[in-house]
Amino acid sequence: MPKRRELVNTAGTCGPIRKAVVPVAGIGTRLFPATKSQPKEMLPVGRKPVVQYVIEELRAAGIEQILLITGRKKAAIEDHFDADLELSQVLRQAGSVDLADLPLADGIRGVFYTRQGTPSGVADAVGLAKDFAGSEPIVVAFGDTIIRGGNLVARLMSAHRESRASGAVAVEQIAPEDAFRYGIVDVRTVDGSLVAANLVEKPAAGSAPSDLAIVPRYVFGPAIFDAIEATRPGLGGERWLTDSISILARESPPVRVVPLDASERRYDIGNFESYYRAFIDFALADPQYGASVRQYVSELGQRL
Repeated sequence: MPKRRELVNTAGTCGPIRKAVVPVAGIGTRLFPATKSQPKEMLPVGRKPVVQYVIEELRAAGIEQILLITGRKKAAIEDHFDADLELSQVLRQAGSVDLADLPLADGIRGVFYTRQGTPSGVADAVGLAKDFAGSEPIVVAFGDTIIRGGNLVARLMSAHRESRASGAVAVEQIAPEDAFRYGIVDVRTVDGSLVAANLVEKPAAGSAPSDLAIVPRYVFGPAIFDAIEATRPGLGGERWLTDSISILARESPPVRVVPLDASERRYDIGNFESYYRAFIDFALADPQYGASVRQYVSELGQRL
């Protein structure tokens, strides 16, 4: 691992963070059969697929270049962000000019793709971005998680920069009995800021070091790639990013911890229950149809 002195010098001289990595290589087995032939990141939530919300979140934080780490059966994601001149012409002829000119990745200078040939874990997926990142810090945002409200990525960037940190990770407080579902962060306070003391991926019941679960939004300096190389396979034989961050926190501190604030809500599209909840919330907020959907849900509730 790089010495902390080297890492501080690198972090201290960096400018604005302009690059992000979005892992979308997961198989999505908990959403079968809906995801048998299409990526879970392309499931619609309200009017948009999940991954489009992620790209828009990154764009709002000032990200200009995005690398998506794909896998098998993920071509639909690439197609979604490609320009489609034939479709635009059809939409214009149909009078849907607003849809024909819809800028799916407006403000992004480049959307790039690389493929994780073997599903060997999220840490390995992020490791594929080493050349893309170079010596710059990067944002990592999982493509199956929507953050609604606030500007979490911008707050992570600020925490990373202010603390001259090797990384920054978002967290939210959860019920202790749910800790086995998440990566869990044990924290301590240094100079008035929360920093990671230890991280555990999906701890056994009763063994979680805290009730703070990782929200899959991160900022990393270049040292993360050394930490990934030092990470041993964990649960399921995969290399987990949580384990890599634990190495980072131990060997190249600090890793800042940034809790969700009251204006931010996390939606994990990882199983049908969470997917249904996300779709309902976004449907209710739809500017055109939200009121009628709300009325329908209210009437349905009265009948149940």
